[in-house]
Amino acid sequence: MHIGLLQINPVVGDITGNAARIEAAYATALADTQEGRADLCLTPELALTGYPPRDMLLYDGFSRAAFAEAEALARRLFERFPAGPALVLGCPEPNVSGRGKALFNAALWCEAGVVRARIRKSLLPTYDVFDEARYFEPAPFGVPGVVEYRGLKFGVTICEDLWNDKDYWPHRLYPVDPVEAAVAAGAEVLLNLSASPYSLRKQALRRDMLSAIAKKRGLPLVYCNQVGGNDELVFDGRSAVYGPDGAVLAQAAGFAEDVLVADLSAPGPVTDDEVSSNSDIWQALVLGTRDYLRKCGFTKALLGLSGGIDSAVVAAVAVEALGAANVLGVLMPSPWSSAGSIDDSLALAKNLGMQTRIIPIEPLMQGFDAALSESFAALAPGQGPGTTEENVQSRIRGNLLMALSNKTGALLLTTGNKSELAVGYCTIYGDMSGGFALISDLRKTQVYELARHINGLKGEVIPENILVKAPSAELRPDQTDQDSLPPYDVLDAILALHLEKNQTAGEIVAAGFDAEVVARVCRLVKFAEFKRRQAAPGIKIAWRSFGSGWRMPLAAAALP
Repeated sequence: MHIGLLQINPVVGDITGNAARIEAAYATALADTQEGRADLCLTPELALTGYPPRDMLLYDGFSRAAFAEAEALARRLFERFPAGPALVLGCPEPNVSGRGKALFNAALWCEAGVVRARIRKSLLPTYDVFDEARYFEPAPFGVPGVVEYRGLKFGVTICEDLWNDKDYWPHRLYPVDPVEAAVAAGAEVLLNLSASPYSLRKQALRRDMLSAIAKKRGLPLVYCNQVGGNDELVFDGRSAVYGPDGAVLAQAAGFAEDVLVADLSAPGPVTDDEVSSNSDIWQALVLGTRDYLRKCGFTKALLGLSGGIDSAVVAAVAVEALGAANVLGVLMPSPWSSAGSIDDSLALAKNLGMQTRIIPIEPLMQGFDAALSESFAALAPGQGPGTTEENVQSRIRGNLLMALSNKTGALLLTTGNKSELAVGYCTIYGDMSGGFALISDLRKTQVYELARHINGLKGEVIPENILVKAPSAELRPDQTDQDSLPPYDVLDAILALHLEKNQTAGEIVAAGFDAEVVARVCRLVKFAEFKRRQAAPGIKIAWRSFGSGWRMPLAAAALP
């Protein structure tokens, strides 16, 4: 039997558009290819609404429209392809029982123009970025999702339903295993509709887990994953078919739409796998940026070019995602900006082929000084220039960039990294201004690594001088980041443990770090929480990221 995996890039909420994408992919899977025509087609989880639809699901009219479109799609496919295969379609299903939540997260088995069966998701994740129990009622425990079709019994599961095998996970989150129930009910092939978002090194874990389950059960396992960027999440696709021995029989592309037709009993194409961390990060950032702008209705972007590593990497990603003609770099030199930073910014822009504008900010700085000097003298006597004046410079630049964004319709990209956002080394309403913070989940050391990877891919588009000079905000004479922060290799190591491994200050010190430095870093992380609440969305890269999966209180005591 040949299975068609319809790895689409849906737009959240675009029910009719997503239905058209599914129909086009279905038609492609039925075309004669070297692998053969599909005998059964499978979409990702909630493919008709896109994942995650979040609070759109609270609107009854939206969910009813999605289910009605699912029924209409089943009819259209049968009218267009009378002998066509069944389609297993991800869609929210209204719960008409009168008990529990209003919806099920369902896989609809569409065959011969009707919805023949409805298989509901059992395990509803509520950790990290997931909040499915807010919207969905779980399938009753012990009710296997098994459908007989063309002489085979298919066990249908949805995403998280696969992630609870007792022999794979030392600590399980749920008391039941839907795969085990399906196998007990006679399933001969395992199907899984997924919307599994990308994070660093997740593909290796995912592939190992799916392989282990297929081998343990001695059954083919078919996994169809969503692709594309939706808000902070990027879905990497890599839909795949695993043989009963756990071997990968076929795998779809990573970070791109694909229609994979695979034979359950013979090897097929394996077109992509995780090559390296930086390769994956690059692809995730480009796809996430392209889709965020496209799905929000933007075609152009702009950013401030400082001559530093962060803005250089953001510019390179933006040009790759949108095309050089659609990206504007703005240089805003102050009296403290070095000639090297200006030259480096212009060299970067030339290498990337992007436009630039130069707007000196010294006259605006003088205007602010004149407007504020009397009040500063009265309210803060004896205080000389300091952080306040540095922040004014940053906010002048933020205002200029937002004005250009408003005037041109280009989305402003912020250029801050995770290290800065973590400890508050950024100015709210200044360099934090903007609509998308695409590297905000990369620590500073990771930004440097990615820059070198970009140069390896594209040639030396990021000038070597940007890579080797000391990082500086250039808001006062001879300033470097290390005047205010620990060395980035030390800072990032502490942040990795604190933010991504959930370790307290005491645990980090026990691992060998200086107690005073650790205490200071953890204190800065806590105090910067109010800034992060107002930060632009970014792209999730790490296992644990700032954003919807980060839920720290503001008014609270420090962690021990």
